[in-house]
Amino acid sequence: MTRHILWQAILALLGMALVFIVVFQLATTSPPEVTTVELRAAGGAYVEGVLGFSDTLNPIYAAPMVAGNPVDQDLSSLVFDGLTKRDEIGRLVPALASDWEVSEDGTQYEFRLREDVLWHDGAPLTAADVAFTVQAIQDPGYQGDASLAQLWRNVTVEQVDRYTLRFTLVEPFPSFLQYTVIGILPSHLLSNVSAADLPYHDFSNVNPVGTGMFVVEQVTEDQVILVANPEYWGPKPNLERVEFWFYSDWAGLVEDYQRGAIQGLHPSDLEQLAELKKLPGLQFYSAESAGYALVYLNLKEEETLPFFQQVEVRQALLYALDRQGLVDSVLNGQGLVAHSPILPMMWAHDPGVRAYGYDPERAIGLLDASGWMDSDGDLIRDKEGAELAFTLLTSDDPSLAAMAGEMVRQWRAVGVAATIRAVSSDAAIYFVRNRNFDAALVEIELSADPDPYPLWHSTQAETGQNFAGFANDAADVVMEEARRTVDREQRRELYYAFQQIFAEEVPSLLVYYPIYVYAVDERLRDVQLSPLLHTSDRFRNIHQWYYVETEEVVISETGELDNTDE
Repeated sequence: MTRHILWQAILALLGMALVFIVVFQLATTSPPEVTTVELRAAGGAYVEGVLGFSDTLNPIYAAPMVAGNPVDQDLSSLVFDGLTKRDEIGRLVPALASDWEVSEDGTQYEFRLREDVLWHDGAPLTAADVAFTVQAIQDPGYQGDASLAQLWRNVTVEQVDRYTLRFTLVEPFPSFLQYTVIGILPSHLLSNVSAADLPYHDFSNVNPVGTGMFVVEQVTEDQVILVANPEYWGPKPNLERVEFWFYSDWAGLVEDYQRGAIQGLHPSDLEQLAELKKLPGLQFYSAESAGYALVYLNLKEEETLPFFQQVEVRQALLYALDRQGLVDSVLNGQGLVAHSPILPMMWAHDPGVRAYGYDPERAIGLLDASGWMDSDGDLIRDKEGAELAFTLLTSDDPSLAAMAGEMVRQWRAVGVAATIRAVSSDAAIYFVRNRNFDAALVEIELSADPDPYPLWHSTQAETGQNFAGFANDAADVVMEEARRTVDREQRRELYYAFQQIFAEEVPSLLVYYPIYVYAVDERLRDVQLSPLLHTSDRFRNIHQWYYVETEEVVISETGELDNTDE
């Protein structure tokens, strides 16, 4: 009996010890560490919401160097390739052409094509395709941009061999290379289609065949779906698909983003941008875009606007504007103060060009020295019976209207009276084109070509785009010489000279370079936005874009991630 009780006591003690050991082990053992990591996802589809619709999928109707539907130009940039393409600062680099040579007199351009390029249907690219594309633009039945047709009709194209062709110009035109970025068409599919019928052909609307990084898989009224081209001659994209969804209203676009249907948006104004910044999950990218805002001064009306004839007055008007303050307060910082009509992103831009800072005291001094004084005490300067007063035309765009109001206030502080005339955007364009304004605050878009001739040469003052009526012999000479000069460095020097003349003469008041903002899902990585010569340049490195996905993993005792299944 005693021995039985003893064994029971021993077993009880052993049980208590075992429980103690287990409890101690549980108390001293840390739970496994779990962390969340980002892993690169394979493939994936990027869906972009677009405010607008596509009109054509044919690149000769959506050339990036002329005004056109940006939706069509975006699609064309992904589906078709040109002989050349632009890099981040507007230089032309090889695309379908492996290289090219320019004759000493600048009238002949000989291109050698890559020999490894296939159309989306598997046919090889040849010089015949390039020749066909040029001839389609030259054809009297071509229904695209008239200025584009006029340029190419002055060019003779010759097939030297299967992969070589030669362009001959009537006279030197160094900017010609800028036009070789136009997407090339397949002659084997379209040679029997007339230029007049081409806009209505299935190729141009639902079934295009290009050589680009992406292939058109499906076209509907509301969507265009692209898939990666497995035979692409250049770097293969990480993404499997790129889709464009079209919207007639901004609210519907934002709603689809919120429900996860789209991953990319590009707001067109500050109100839309402010709305997007309140939404979770977006990453914002911004870059300088190709254009500038300026106040055109009507230099042709010498009798009614005599003060604009004096360079000191024009300089004073610029000194009187706090342009950085305007950008910060009106545009919420979405702009850069402009000092040159040639964009900073371009190779021809002069970084040392004269800059006008905000200096109202200097503005007052210049106005006094030029004889514009307040002789009657009404706080408006006058001279020989004429008041320094004018009307400032602008559109009813909220940003431009607000900026015009602030400009008027700042000019009034130095004795200049300006009255705002706000009209619709279409009306503003009409009045500017017809030179029916005193001064006009507008925002203009520029091409990748830095040539200022179309905008500022005196021959363009009557019917061209020189809306200010600027006429300066020295400026005309350097612009003309730059158009005849093939050597790039010599052209750069001539463009520098033009910019210095412009800065001294101030034929109009440069205000700011606009900023383009792109919003994409934060899971989409390696999006890089360099200065945009065209909005489609946001896809310049699309082959590098990829998605990441998150996953919870356990960290093992060695400190390594343990992804093994249990």
